[in-house]
Amino acid sequence: MVVANQKGGVGKTTSTVNLAAALAQLGQRVLVVDLDPQGNASTALGVEHRRGVPSTYDALVDGQPLAEVVTVCPDLPNLSVVPATIDLAGAEIELVSVVAREGRLRRAIHGHPQVGSADALGEDRFDYVFIDCPPSLGLLTLNALVAGEEMMIPIQTEYYALEGLSQLLETVDMVRAHLNPDLSVSTILLTMVDARTRLSAGVADEVRQHFGDQVLKTAIPRSVRVSEAPSYAQTVMTYDPGSPGALSYFEAAREIAMKGARP
Repeated sequence: MVVANQKGGVGKTTSTVNLAAALAQLGQRVLVVDLDPQGNASTALGVEHRRGVPSTYDALVDGQPLAEVVTVCPDLPNLSVVPATIDLAGAEIELVSVVAREGRLRRAIHGHPQVGSADALGEDRFDYVFIDCPPSLGLLTLNALVAGEEMMIPIQTEYYALEGLSQLLETVDMVRAHLNPDLSVSTILLTMVDARTRLSAGVADEVRQHFGDQVLKTAIPRSVRVSEAPSYAQTVMTYDPGSPGALSYFEAAREIAMKGARP
């Protein structure tokens, strides 16, 4: 599942790490691939990502097997992470001249021994792979869209929420037409909802009218706890499991799991 929105500050990384942690708490095996050079997902999941640590850069640019750059989240043994280092910032330039550059992440992920069908791999496989994208529509995000089967778009309930979304959906259509026909926008998550404002409710209604069943019933409220957790190298799921933010992410994760379980 690719988590993308080229608009920054919409809760993309926050949603990736908290949903991944919640699914891991529900007993699922989860892999998070951090594709953002800032490495915020790696920070929140408590894994090292200083320069020189094996990372997504090594898998993308040098072709190192993904299994060699995976590390386990210290708080959740069911959750594995491919960290991102600052080296990734130069990857877009380095990949420009590479043949089939937009398919490198797909090859890396599908080359991992725990990625594949339940029939082929049984209990050992990852149930979910989340790819946290940078806030742009560059070559890194393109690699993610080519690698993914599903896409989740976090949308902040504010005035400019849907601005720029048409550009993202056009890119998805282009990828579907030329590079990855299996990609579908399966999930829209409303984030940073402020129940006190009419604007928040209005944007939520507009998004639900536009996307229908793709929008999760659970919306994520604005929460100080959710914002604080990464500074303690944790997700809110372990930092304050009883907080409204954690409970909302847990409920959203259950919705995603139920969606995935439908035939």
